[in-house]
Amino acid sequence: MKINNTLIKNLFYKTLRIRSVELEISKRYAEKKMRCPIHLSVGQESVAVGVCENLKKNDSIFSAHRSHAHYLAKGGNLKKMIAELHGRETGSAGGLGGSMHLIDLNANILGAVPIVGSSIPIGVGKAWSNKLKNNKDIVVIFLGDGSTEEGVFLESLDFASLHNLKVIFVCENNNFSVYSDIKKRQSKLRNICKIAEATGVESVHLKSHDLFEIYNTMGKIVKKVKKISRPFFFQIDTYRYLEHCGPNYDDHLGYRNEKLTKLWHKKDEINRIKNNLIKRRIISENYLIKLNRKIFSEIDSAFKFAINSNYPNKKIIFKNIYK
Repeated sequence: MKINNTLIKNLFYKTLRIRSVELEISKRYAEKKMRCPIHLSVGQESVAVGVCENLKKNDSIFSAHRSHAHYLAKGGNLKKMIAELHGRETGSAGGLGGSMHLIDLNANILGAVPIVGSSIPIGVGKAWSNKLKNNKDIVVIFLGDGSTEEGVFLESLDFASLHNLKVIFVCENNNFSVYSDIKKRQSKLRNICKIAEATGVESVHLKSHDLFEIYNTMGKIVKKVKKISRPFFFQIDTYRYLEHCGPNYDDHLGYRNEKLTKLWHKKDEINRIKNNLIKRRIISENYLIKLNRKIFSEIDSAFKFAINSNYPNKKIIFKNIYK
């Protein structure tokens, strides 16, 4: 798939925007106006952008506890997201869900569920619904490597394969489930892609989070899924810079390999793209300054919107419940 300079700049902008939003959340979290737990994707942004840029508006996505990047990459409303983190009635879930329950029906972001692996069967259910209604749209489910250890992961793959569902499982493998390295949780002989393939689901494994490689690979996957009406499993190796839950670096805890951490920081995707674009004169330092101003103006506006919004009325507690 050919990537022209306009597309390159757009992909870079969206990735930088997500990084900037999350760093600002991290910075302001200490103010204690956001009272929900937050799981940030700083370092992993290229996965969300590279995947979602290949989706149409009518295609649906589902996410888990680390959902900000997916929400923004798919076109979720930033003001509503920040308001949700502040527990305000103007939030994406009316201020009742917080960071881990983002939703935006206008962008077909159908929900994020924090319980490990739980969004997988819900997403497959949406894909099953699409088939029953003869709806040609695709469903994408974002999941972490930890959720592949849940039984529902295998069951969902099997169901999607059996019924030829148009669903793409996107595994963001950052090698950690909270503080546990994948090597301490999974056998060396275990291969997530082979598990998917054992159920008849074709798979691809990218061992880097190169934005343009993700974009190109996802484009081919989407085209194939639409053509043959089969599910697909897409694993991407990536790395989160901040702690599992919270706004800080946690390298002092000693559960990470220091050399590996430095290596991932050294090959930071946003810095790599930025330096490459400047070197190739696709963008200039002046362009970058203006772009950052635009992004931070939008972010500041979103925080002001959130802080000036009301908290939900207590009567809303009795709405939208089953019984």
